[in-house]
Amino acid sequence: MDESELNGSKVSARGRNVPPFLVMDVLERAAGLEREGRSIIHLEVGQPDFDTPSVVVEAGQRALREGRTRYTHSLGHPELREAIAAWHHQQYGVDTSPENIVVTAGSSAAMLLVFAALLDPGTEVLLTDPHYACYPNFITTFEGVPVRIPVREEDGFQYDPEAVRAHLGPRTRALVVNSPANPTGTLTAPQRLRELVEAVGSQALIISDEIYHGLVYRGQAHSIREYSPEAVVINGFSKLFAMTGWRLGYAIVPPWLLRPVQKLQQNLLISAPDFPQFAAIAALQHAQADVERMRQAYDRRRQLVLERLKDMGLTVLTEPVGAFYVFVNVSRYTSDVHEFAFRILEDAGVATTPGVDFGPGGEGYIRISYANSLENIDEGMSRLKKFLKRWS
Repeated sequence: MDESELNGSKVSARGRNVPPFLVMDVLERAAGLEREGRSIIHLEVGQPDFDTPSVVVEAGQRALREGRTRYTHSLGHPELREAIAAWHHQQYGVDTSPENIVVTAGSSAAMLLVFAALLDPGTEVLLTDPHYACYPNFITTFEGVPVRIPVREEDGFQYDPEAVRAHLGPRTRALVVNSPANPTGTLTAPQRLRELVEAVGSQALIISDEIYHGLVYRGQAHSIREYSPEAVVINGFSKLFAMTGWRLGYAIVPPWLLRPVQKLQQNLLISAPDFPQFAAIAALQHAQADVERMRQAYDRRRQLVLERLKDMGLTVLTEPVGAFYVFVNVSRYTSDVHEFAFRILEDAGVATTPGVDFGPGGEGYIRISYANSLENIDEGMSRLKKFLKRWS
């Protein structure tokens, strides 16, 4: 290898052109400030601050003691796939065959496998703008084209079915739905889900990212499979069960997509990790009380953030009712929210995520995560209030 290769001239355009994941940039800078002795309130990261429920940990430990440390079936252990199917029937009244479930190393891996199976160079995937930051990178990894459909706060950051129809074309392969949504915390109503299914028809596949299902504080989350048995569901155990480090997710796919996804799993990832699958079974079957305790705590935090923002004069037109985020319009303070978020971090010691991490439609917004304690959130809101007074 010569010096030019070492300097990166041989790195592909894909590797060079991936944009930074700004929430991680904020987190890493915040960690640097903490090493310097600064007090930082973390309101940037979408990670539960709760420990994994003990019943889940014990099931994982038991699986380890039993030697569950090997490759598994590429689709996942049958026992877990059956438990996922039963959970979906319990939650949504939808019959799901375990044969159509693929267990993966996190929900991101599930989405990557689905896109890898679906996309050819130049084919398109429709997204809301703003959207989860990694969606476009998942798509462009396989030379697909993300097509952003602007959504507005006053409309609850929801797709307009007519706008979806207008963006459908001969190269459209999929429409991504995320409800409850990251970064906005908003929930798509059942009627709107039906309208999206009708708008797309047979022209594209709906991929529904349901990773925040269960973390809902008003209303109810509905699975896309209640309205379209052909749709893809992406979900996992990270958010609802506080299992981010266990790296376990799954996809529910139509039968025609199963074998392509399975072959990609076999070649790229081999299988999901072994012992965490038995922990996940315990999560689905025995962690309901723990989940409800966490959900109620998130709701109290959500209400505190909204109250404190209102006190600052920052009105949230569409209040979040799911996940653990508030998307806050700060456009009266700045036209460069990237720089603004880092100023909040440096000057106030509060880590938030700049809205442009979630697409061009996020300019003028910051995302506040309330996956932190009430005490830390209260202190963070006090610091933010002082910062805004100084800034203005």
